[in-house]
Amino acid sequence: MPYNNASDTSHPKKGHRLINIPAHDPFILSHNETNTYYLYTTGIPELTDLARNGVLVYKSKDLQDWEGPYVVFEVPDGTWAHPQHGTWAPEVHQYHDKYYLFVTLHNRDTKLAESPEVWNTNHLRGTSIAVSDSPEGPFELLKTDGPVPPRNYMTLDGTLYVDEDGKPWMVYCHEWIQVIDGTFEAILLKDDLSAADGEPQHLFKASDAPWINAERKPNVKPSVYVSDGCQLYRTKGGHLVMLWSSYNNEGYVQTMARSSSGELEGPWEQLNPLVVGDSGHGMLFKTFEGEWMLILHHPFSTPESRAKIYEVEETEDSFRVIKARVDLHN
Repeated sequence: MPYNNASDTSHPKKGHRLINIPAHDPFILSHNETNTYYLYTTGIPELTDLARNGVLVYKSKDLQDWEGPYVVFEVPDGTWAHPQHGTWAPEVHQYHDKYYLFVTLHNRDTKLAESPEVWNTNHLRGTSIAVSDSPEGPFELLKTDGPVPPRNYMTLDGTLYVDEDGKPWMVYCHEWIQVIDGTFEAILLKDDLSAADGEPQHLFKASDAPWINAERKPNVKPSVYVSDGCQLYRTKGGHLVMLWSSYNNEGYVQTMARSSSGELEGPWEQLNPLVVGDSGHGMLFKTFEGEWMLILHHPFSTPESRAKIYEVEETEDSFRVIKARVDLHN
């Protein structure tokens, strides 16, 4: 059997620990109405009993014992995305009176125009949005003819940001595979999140980070700069910060940027990494006791990747990692 109990969607169970749950790009929704933490992650046929790619959820009352997995989304037939080509970076946001799943989908059979400098094949990839009345799904795609960002862009890791005027935005990454130096972009959404409502706005590029040592391949030029895993938060002092991930010479890195203007358009200043050692694609969430936590995956490779949780201190203009919650990972 290609999956263990923590990946068996036919027989969800209680009592899973994070150390037992294969997890990549983990995302937690703290659901105040039911006092439940929902942990979303990718569901792939190679590690589960699924016949097609999807999104799984585990739920917990204490971040210690997890119940699941439950399938909340599977890539349907008849859309722009291929059901066998992946579901990346799933995250669920409560917006107005519904729940919205942001998930990066793919179609490797649809090729995109390529830069002569890029050695990877560009194909259709981008974040779609699905909706449900419940954090437990099922989620149904709002738009089936293509991703939300421009179709000719190779993009990933779209997230929801609602500005101070209440306008919803998708902030996403433009792939290094297409542009060499990966970027972060934002696009305004319609109020019901059904589609884009404007043109992309450039925020910053991965090479803006002074610490970055690009992921390199022997005898291949130019160097590339990876942009991954954007998440936005406003601190208690009113400062807008963005978590994001890339690589240094030791592997995957969880880092952060801050908007000097306090607005989405920036300019963005790059801060020191929060967690290194092949760890990243994190997000912040608050416990029901009001404490900030960071969850990310380590190591990067699948199926070894697991979710790790860190205690975090909020300052006036930033966030600081205090320590890993070792008790939650045993």
